[in-house]
Order: sequence, then C-alpha cells, then structure tokens
Amino acid sequence: MPYLHIDNICASYGKVEVLHGISVTVEKGEIVTILGANGAGKTTTLHAVSGLVRPSSGAILFEGEPIHTLPSHRIVERGISQSPEGRRVFSTISVQENLLLGAFTSRDAARNRKNLRRVFDMFPRLFERKKQLAGTLSGGEQQMLAIGRALMASPKVLLLDEPSLGLAPILVRSIFSTIRAICETGLTIVLVEQNARAALKLADRGYVMEAGRVALSGTAESLLQNPDVQNAYLGGSAQATK
Repeated sequence: MPYLHIDNICASYGKVEVLHGISVTVEKGEIVTILGANGAGKTTTLHAVSGLVRPSSGAILFEGEPIHTLPSHRIVERGISQSPEGRRVFSTISVQENLLLGAFTSRDAARNRKNLRRVFDMFPRLFERKKQLAGTLSGGEQQMLAIGRALMASPKVLLLDEPSLGLAPILVRSIFSTIRAICETGLTIVLVEQNARAALKLADRGYVMEAGRVALSGTAESLLQNPDVQNAYLGGSAQATK
C-alpha cells in the first residue's frame, strides 16, 4: 500500500469536471512532482488531498486509511499540510503570528514552541523579521513564511504548490535547496511546479498532467530524458541536457 494513494479521483467545480480519473502514488520519504501547464488540474489535485475540494468519485488513502471524506482540519491533524500557490500569508499580522496560525490544530504548546524554533532555524530571515508585518516581506520571504507555516502543523506529508512562482532565480535555487533539506529530515513532499527542470532535478518521481488527466509518469530521470517532456516543458532536447 503506498503511503499516499490518489486512486482514480474525479473532481468538479460546479458542473464542470476538472479531474478525470487521476491516480498518483507517493511513497514515504519521496519527493514526487506534478507538472503541467496552467489549467491542467495540478492545484485541484492538491486541493483534493488537503480536503479543499471533495472528489466526486475515487478515493484518497493516507497510511492505508481513506481521507477524502474528511474535513480539511482533520486532514491536517492526520499529518498533511499545504503551502498554497501565491503564498497567501496574512499580511496584516506579524510573521510569528502567521506561523502560529499554522499550528491551529495543535493544543501541545511545547510542540508548537519546538516547531517554531525549527522554522526559525531553517529560515533565519524569518527570525530576524518575526515581529514584522507579513505583508511587508519580500516575495521570497513570504514564500519562506508560507512553507514555515505549513511545517508548524508537524506534517508527515507536505504539499507545495508552485513554491518558485514569481521569484528571482537566486531565490528559486534557495527555495529548492530548502525543500531538499526538508525532505532529508524524513518528510514526504508532493511538489506542484511549473519550473519543470528544477522540479525533476529535485524529485524522485514525477507525473505530467494534461487537461485533468495524467499523461505521463515515471522516475524524474526518465521524464527529464523524455522527448515529449523536453519539448513541452524543458525548451527542447538541447536545452534539457544543459
């Protein structure tokens, strides 16, 4: 049984079906990336896992137990948290207050303090700005905050939605280095990302989505070498091999 198993799910917004039988497996300790163009269904897939979208059919199993019928806060309690696309920090409260909101399901004050120290160790810039309003942070700092907020829930699986979106290349490298370090602590990561080359160099395996379906899947290395992936997402074979 996979650690996290998205099993043939369909999902809709109103009467419009946007996922048409998606199946994804994630093993414990892996980084699995989901690639695809805008509108392919990547974010909706993450929202289905985190309980923000209810599948109309199929199932989502975590540690062998169904979670697709649970409300979002129960899924967080089970060990799955998400850093959303666009960061979505609470701009009018401080950095530290944003982080503490990430622990809203926890009543363990000692664990919350430990997680806060862990986040500040991982992102020293956030410690320097812990009393600063989140809305005054740079884009890279807000991305650090969004990831740190998700880590405050002590997740077993971290869902990352477009962590490099809108960031300068030097910050993208820093964020991806941090993601690798997080995985090395034993956390399992599902990464939605349009920067296909960076994502595949980081991930163990990947899925390519098109129009609400899985079009390709395989090891990250095999997808990097796949001509269709190279042409669609990596700028052609010559560029992909650089």
